[in-house]
Amino acid sequence: MRYPFLAGAAVALATAVLAACGSSGGSGGGGTEAAAGGKPSAVASATPSAAGPAAGTTAPTPRKSSDPAKAPAGEITPATGSLTEKQKEYLTDRVPEGMDPAAVLQTGQETCDRLRYLVKADRDIAVGAIVSGEVVDAKPAVTHLCPRHQDLVDEAALGYADGTYEGAKIRPGRYRAVSPTTACSWQLTGAGGKELAAGSSATGKPVEITVPKSARAFTSTGCYAWLPRGENG
Repeated sequence: MRYPFLAGAAVALATAVLAACGSSGGSGGGGTEAAAGGKPSAVASATPSAAGPAAGTTAPTPRKSSDPAKAPAGEITPATGSLTEKQKEYLTDRVPEGMDPAAVLQTGQETCDRLRYLVKADRDIAVGAIVSGEVVDAKPAVTHLCPRHQDLVDEAALGYADGTYEGAKIRPGRYRAVSPTTACSWQLTGAGGKELAAGSSATGKPVEITVPKSARAFTSTGCYAWLPRGENG
């Protein structure tokens, strides 16, 4: 089930962000984040994974036998123009044989564009969108195409999307759900399944929790994304 992060008043913000991203597609121009062939249009939101790890930190999905073969790194050449070394690094193992790499590059540039617009509006919204998976493949795009946003990816790696986390995935510290739904609920359990803390929020306002060192499992539903607060390990 999808839990919309940009709820209530934030919907208007997201609409404006997407409109701005769309309008940038026809403006052309360069810049360190401009893709070959022009600036990209807005990115469609992806459905966040309810139980997966934080977005931007997920390991690449192994290629299935039915997946198209990828062009070798030395054969990645756009139909027009040229590629920088960083762009080539981003495209490695991403371009299906026979496809213009500029089309694949545009996807990464769109990710960078969306982060740029979101962080201008609200940094927590940008980080939460990475945690939840609203902004897909943020880590590789930021690493190779827009390293200025590396701090967002680093913070998102310490957050939690909705789901259940156990064992080594539990990181003690303080966390804040910046835009939970009105059905947000959470539970922390210790050894033997003993409940340590639990709560819910029907207001949609930000809420904070503290994950103790004794926690063995953390479950969140409808809270969308928990962002770290302070020095969480």
